[in-house]
Amino acid sequence: MNITKPELLIDEVKCKANIESMNVRCVEKNISFRPHFKTHQSIDIGQWFKEFGISKIAVSSLSMADYFSKDWPDILVAFPANILEIHLMNDLARRIKLSLLVESAESIDYLSENIFYPINLYLKIDAGYHRTGISYDNYPLIDTILEKINQSKNLNFAGFLTHSGNTYGCLGIEEVNNIHLVNKNRFIQLKKRYITEYPGLILTYGDTPSASVADDFDGIDELRPGNFVCYDVMQVQIGSCHFKQIAVVLACPVVAIHKERGELIIYGGAIHLSRDAVKWEDKGIIYGLIAEKLPLGWGEPIKDAFVSSLSQEHGKIKMPKDELLKYRVGDIIYVYPVHSCLTISSMRSFMDLKGKKIEVYRGLQ
Repeated sequence: MNITKPELLIDEVKCKANIESMNVRCVEKNISFRPHFKTHQSIDIGQWFKEFGISKIAVSSLSMADYFSKDWPDILVAFPANILEIHLMNDLARRIKLSLLVESAESIDYLSENIFYPINLYLKIDAGYHRTGISYDNYPLIDTILEKINQSKNLNFAGFLTHSGNTYGCLGIEEVNNIHLVNKNRFIQLKKRYITEYPGLILTYGDTPSASVADDFDGIDELRPGNFVCYDVMQVQIGSCHFKQIAVVLACPVVAIHKERGELIIYGGAIHLSRDAVKWEDKGIIYGLIAEKLPLGWGEPIKDAFVSSLSQEHGKIKMPKDELLKYRVGDIIYVYPVHSCLTISSMRSFMDLKGKKIEVYRGLQ
């Protein structure tokens, strides 16, 4: 590979292993699998999912749905419907099976008057994350919205959707399971209350930590994790995966070495890695870990080597002196990203281990 500037490397074998593992979990638990493509954002990588028989996806915006619509006829936009994009909604609904997310009566009123093709609607439910959504026990508002949907010509109530994003603050599988069970049990109350009136309703549930390690999905119909395809340092810390499952690293040129401070400076900053950070062991706040370079790919993280700070293009790496002395200006260092989703969104392309470029979605989020 000829690397001259920051490049996001992707390991196809690891990605496919992650896809297969998640698909197997869904099959074993008799849950439908709708992967969220907001992580990899690539038409080409999307084809890897089709090798496992996956036929429907979730995305994070209408423009991303448009990008994937040529290859995927069943798309759920897992973000509250932006009514200002009504023309794109109608265009997509004309061409594919489009599902949108709503959480207000105002949105339903607008969609009822301005959607001219059938679409499915999921009600966004807050089961504990408190980012957005209708509280799981706010039955008066849910009933009001459902009544409005029932009176509409082109709107179809498909079910309820939640994202247990509060699992991202966990440290260990036990914490993930505790939060998962609280959120899941709150969520399935909705099915018990509404299943008689809406016998086909779907409970769609998605977060990578729960999807990766939890066991009890009784009552859930569909899983839509996204980050699992690549994983990252944050997911290792949570307990969702092991380092050997992280399928991306940022390859960065070394541009300066400060032996007296035990630091390397890389061409790879906040515009490449994002500024997502975690508190890692006794190192304080870090912005990435340094992966061992292998003849083909990468291995475990190098002990006590980490990205300690970022500016726009600069990254500062701390590492033990015996490791630092192995590097020269012009060498390439591999960085495990803290959050692969934002790193991919920042980089806008991959390079596979053979040096081939893989482009990703480049539209506005």
